[in-house]
Amino acid sequence: MKRALITGITGQDGSYLAELLLGKEYEVHGIVRRASTFNTGRLEHLYRDSHDPDAKLVLHYGDLSDGTGLRRIMEAVQPDEIYHLGAQSHVRVSFDQPEYTADVVGVGSLRLFEAARDYMLRSGRTVRIYQAGSSEMFGAAAPPQNERTPFHPRSPYAVSKVAAHWFAVNHRESYGMFIANGILFNHESPRRGETFVTRKITRAVGRIKHGLQDELYLGNLDARRDWGFAGDYVEAMWRMLQHDAPDDYVVATGHASSVRDFVALAFGHADLDWQRYVRIDPRYYRPAEVDYLLGDAAKAHEALGWAARVDLHALVRMMVEHDLDLASREAMLAERAGPRASAKLQPSRSQ
Repeated sequence: MKRALITGITGQDGSYLAELLLGKEYEVHGIVRRASTFNTGRLEHLYRDSHDPDAKLVLHYGDLSDGTGLRRIMEAVQPDEIYHLGAQSHVRVSFDQPEYTADVVGVGSLRLFEAARDYMLRSGRTVRIYQAGSSEMFGAAAPPQNERTPFHPRSPYAVSKVAAHWFAVNHRESYGMFIANGILFNHESPRRGETFVTRKITRAVGRIKHGLQDELYLGNLDARRDWGFAGDYVEAMWRMLQHDAPDDYVVATGHASSVRDFVALAFGHADLDWQRYVRIDPRYYRPAEVDYLLGDAAKAHEALGWAARVDLHALVRMMVEHDLDLASREAMLAERAGPRASAKLQPSRSQ
């Protein structure tokens, strides 16, 4: 039985990846940041009590800012594969917290690679590592973008991801470590965080349809992105670590659409006219915008046999139907709680 360690296991990608690996009979370990509230909601359907002899999902408290803690987890888990997904991953927030983002995303990756290197030197074992890159690293580079496209990051998050990418390459070339860089373009799902623009849109559709929200505030509707389904993309991560040699791969659908297109599809699926509800708030504009990301995943297709299965229409439908159901239950609970609880809530101010 292979043993995998996932940083960022509580996130969207982490939960889909844990499902995939458990389905392949892995023993899965995940790193979870300590918080005063439960942050493991995406894993509840996978988790079994640690006293259950069949439990194959184990969670460990840790943080990418704590190198000593990472080393202790490495020694305890003794992984065959590491999937490094953990990050401060919100682009707009990275402008507000650039130092924290750089420490966790950039230096945090270095801490993890060094912990893995020390473990391999001590134990004599080989560990394969997946490093989660981002299409945001391309930034202002002209589309389509592939593995040979020069990076031109346009946010503290993207700059930090570029640093993590090159730390991975340097460890690969200097120490012979198996570290594969996955440069994933935007990937979404019903498990996407509600402050990310796609989920913010589909949540608003559900809430507007059920009378819980009146308006949706967004920023740049003209930004174009290559959107895929997170469940497809985690399979590409796994395939990278099954390959003979580590390499860098773009993972994308090869089709780009604007935020406006996504809005129109989402509202249209609920038979709503988006122009009646969407408002522009300049506070959601980025200080440096990324206008057009379009991935060329030919290398992943050829070398890994990977291809996206879910197109944008199916992705939007999946997310809207999930959030219509969520809003329906929310409205029912509010109605039962009485008039005060049923008062219309203000839409989220984050993007």
